[in-house]
Amino acid sequence: MMRMIAAIDSRGGLATDDGIPWTLPTDQKFFVETTRSGVILMGFGTYVEFHSPMHGRTNYVATRRTSALKSGFVRVPDAAEFVCDHADETIDNIGGAGLFRSTLSLADELVLTRIDVDFHCTKFFPPFERDFRLVTESHPIEENGVRFTFQMWRPHRAR
Repeated sequence: MMRMIAAIDSRGGLATDDGIPWTLPTDQKFFVETTRSGVILMGFGTYVEFHSPMHGRTNYVATRRTSALKSGFVRVPDAAEFVCDHADETIDNIGGAGLFRSTLSLADELVLTRIDVDFHCTKFFPPFERDFRLVTESHPIEENGVRFTFQMWRPHRAR
């Protein structure tokens, strides 16, 4: 099972060229708790943002680059093949935008933090609402002047 975990702004934005433009401690805690499954899949751009691997998890990086990765990260040359080969495990796909785009059709679940503000992002989560249905949504939370909810989406058709 592969689930995508992301926080997106009111326009589906994931980040600016300078990184994630919001600081929401409740969302950060939710992310850490949600990704405890042990298998993390990230794109190269997301990997670059990490100083070290996420503790207690296997950290896979989907990249065709052949340069050495930092200690604790494992290269995956083909994300779609990796997801199919590990279908019996829960894979937490944490993006970024390119990895989300290339693997959305393989997602069994979307775990989204929906932020009610436009942060003028330059990197976006792919359109998904036509192919997925909202299953659960938390009550709105407000933190640092920003209102957001946690949502779970599943595909209309079984994968």
